[in-house]
Amino acid sequence: MPPNYTTLGEEIRAYWPILACAFAVSLVATPLCRRYALHKNIVDRPDEFLKPHKRPIPYLGGVAIYLGWAAGILFALVLFAATPHPTAGARGPSLNTTLTLGILTAGLAITLLGLFDDLHLASPAVKLAGGMVVAVILVLFGLGDDTLLLLRSIGVHPENLPRVLVLAVSIPFTVFIVLGACNATNLIDGLDGLCSGVLGIMAAGFLVLAADLHLWNDWRPLDVERVVISSAMMGAALGFLPYNRSPAKIFMGDAGSMLLGLNAAILLLLFAKSSETIRWMLGSLMMFGLPLADMVLTLARRRRNQRPLMVGDRSHFYDQLVDRGWPIQRVVRVSYALAAFFALMGCAPIVLRLRYIVPLYMLVVAGVVALVVKFKMVRVEPPPAP
Repeated sequence: MPPNYTTLGEEIRAYWPILACAFAVSLVATPLCRRYALHKNIVDRPDEFLKPHKRPIPYLGGVAIYLGWAAGILFALVLFAATPHPTAGARGPSLNTTLTLGILTAGLAITLLGLFDDLHLASPAVKLAGGMVVAVILVLFGLGDDTLLLLRSIGVHPENLPRVLVLAVSIPFTVFIVLGACNATNLIDGLDGLCSGVLGIMAAGFLVLAADLHLWNDWRPLDVERVVISSAMMGAALGFLPYNRSPAKIFMGDAGSMLLGLNAAILLLLFAKSSETIRWMLGSLMMFGLPLADMVLTLARRRRNQRPLMVGDRSHFYDQLVDRGWPIQRVVRVSYALAAFFALMGCAPIVLRLRYIVPLYMLVVAGVVALVVKFKMVRVEPPPAP
């Protein structure tokens, strides 16, 4: 077993190959997937409303992202020999093989579901059912089956409750997190380089949070998993980004955006299993702040304008900025800055206690609401001209 890594520098040396592997595979696989998509005419064709690009753009970027992500995780399994978790006296990185394979299976399932939708074959009902199945896969492999234990942080001891009751509460909560995260990242994939860049920044925030928790947790279970998933997510997203920047040469499609959303959901669930769960769960949720805020904004605007909640429109914050005359590159840069801000706020548990984190996050939420009101992003739109 590898030696114990007790400093940040040693921890970086232990895990950087995983990020590098995911980045390299994604970087190489993306042009290959683009070439195949063009050969098979798997492209996203422009329209006059939701798809303003001027020419057909090939899909299958999500497949490249999955290949990079899976390669990083499989490399970690080989690198750390996939031995059981350290016990007293045994130290060093190791992965829970069963859980890791379950995460890979869930990632493959969500990628195939998104790819099915990219080919214009999946209805909203099919996507919803598929997302629920993916969440159940995670539960079957041991992730999200005990989220009720979050209550330990406030003095409640749900571990004393019947297992059936714990599952009855935890599983719907897990399904909600998975569906919410996958849909939020899917909604934010609307401009060249937006989703891959934002999720890459978010993954970096997750990685900082996971690395700090790992550094001070004395090799508790799931420390390694958090760092590995964050590293693989970051490497895969950033390896795809050079080909997705404006003007995009390839789109990730639902296959990529839903996979990155699933990664965020997995990390939320992994942080929910940490010590002081509420504190770390709040931090990881703040990391996801930009897609979450956009999803809430979009649903609120659609509801206020009496539009179907599940039908696409141009109510996203980035669409509104473009409609107001902002150049696309400027909107993307502002989005990156916002993602970095939420990532920085998400790292607050590293230096602050829960009693300070709660008012800080309430202030952030109030600031977001104030900006939405100031820029009239939920206004009632005039009816279209006859």
